[in-house]
Amino acid sequence: MAACRDAFGPDGCLLALSGDLDDAVRGDELRHAVAGWRVAAQRGATFAERLGNAHTDVPPGGPVVQVGMDTPHVTPEQLRRVAAALDDHDAVLGPAEDGGWWVLGLRTPAAAHVLHDVPMSTPTTYDATRAALVGAGLDVGTTEVMRDVDTVPDAEAVAAAAPDGEFARTWRERP
Repeated sequence: MAACRDAFGPDGCLLALSGDLDDAVRGDELRHAVAGWRVAAQRGATFAERLGNAHTDVPPGGPVVQVGMDTPHVTPEQLRRVAAALDDHDAVLGPAEDGGWWVLGLRTPAAAHVLHDVPMSTPTTYDATRAALVGAGLDVGTTEVMRDVDTVPDAEAVAAAAPDGEFARTWRERP
């Protein structure tokens, strides 16, 4: 969350979530972290629909850089590079080590409708997403590969790779 705020300012960030911050673990901390952000309920029956709809739920008029909560080690610089690459590409997709993707930037948020039919959370999600974007006529750039956090070994590896970050500190302090 800090990376988004530091990259784009709080008024440039949207948190699309399922559930209620009042019911979340450490909800008060989360609410503080997203102060000034737009917070919207996720819409859609499938994860793919919720991802696509999150793009279209932003105010019109500009590009969108979408990053999931499973990349807590992302930096503001990485997010700004994705946004800058949208000057040269219609879309920018960042592959995850597990075959998914960690970031999707779209110059035109409405183009996210192509996500609705992409199988998510599979070893071929990146390839299928890229194919859907290209199939819609978009020029797709690529950014660096990152490891996202889906498992305990992922969390340990990410914490070790970025030991000075907030995620690593929180990981070391867990009960």
